[in-house]
Amino acid sequence: MSSSPITIKHTKSGAECTIFPYGAHVTSVKSAEGKELLFLSKDAILDGSKAIRGGIPLCFPQFGQPDKSMPQHGFLRNNYWKEVENSRFDNDESAGISMELSLKDVVNSRGGKWDTDTKLDAKCTYTVKILPDGFTTTICMYNLGEESFNFQVLLHNYFLVQGRMALNGDVCNVKGLEGYAVDDKVSGEKYVCDKPVTVPQKLIIDRVYDPPKETIDLNLTISAGKSNNLSLTASGEVDGKPVSVSGVVWNPHEQKAQAMGDFGDDQYHDMICCEPGLLKGVPLLEGGKQATFTQTIKCL
Repeated sequence: MSSSPITIKHTKSGAECTIFPYGAHVTSVKSAEGKELLFLSKDAILDGSKAIRGGIPLCFPQFGQPDKSMPQHGFLRNNYWKEVENSRFDNDESAGISMELSLKDVVNSRGGKWDTDTKLDAKCTYTVKILPDGFTTTICMYNLGEESFNFQVLLHNYFLVQGRMALNGDVCNVKGLEGYAVDDKVSGEKYVCDKPVTVPQKLIIDRVYDPPKETIDLNLTISAGKSNNLSLTASGEVDGKPVSVSGVVWNPHEQKAQAMGDFGDDQYHDMICCEPGLLKGVPLLEGGKQATFTQTIKCL
């Protein structure tokens, strides 16, 4: 199956994006002004032999690897997606495309109740919409069978930090997570966030932020270099009922960067991952029902 990228351009504004069928993976978004919003590793592997490092990997039905029998972050990012017929559009407001992947077409290992002899029947569609000043991505998950299943879903955004300033907290930080419960995967500490999130000078940052009670949607401001500010909003629902959105902030720093063969040793200066997801308290997706998860990124 072809791993050739798809380019979607908004004719009216000139904004554009690049999507690889392998993983339905968005690797580039350029605003109408030509500003690149996403980070892509210089050593990213783009031939479909492994998940792409950078851009927006899709995580489902798990984030991380709580189920060790299944690949880390699930299987969406490691399979070829099909373009939905007649889904491309280009109008005054935006341009976009939809991709789809059925469980029966998944070829890379799944594990557990999702394995090849599964009784489950599911499909995912992914719609990318390009705006003059940003983009929207929406993933829909359909339970086409009778057996319910639990899941997590996350959009693993790698944002490009201008000027190689990811470790400068004055110009690279994330606001809007104050009051969220923090699970620090590096230190093991658990606490409540009380200030903007920055990348430590000498340590990997890998933290999950779960929302306080009654907070549903995620609303963040991301500073990614001098005068390079973005807004991120995300919302999700299962069977029409809103679900609280968590956030993840990650930067591999020097030690982890050097250990990854598809990531430049010093490229941790160039990126920050800010990732919305449905991670905690997600209801089962019952047979015949669907779940949706949407994020919108805009230049400020």
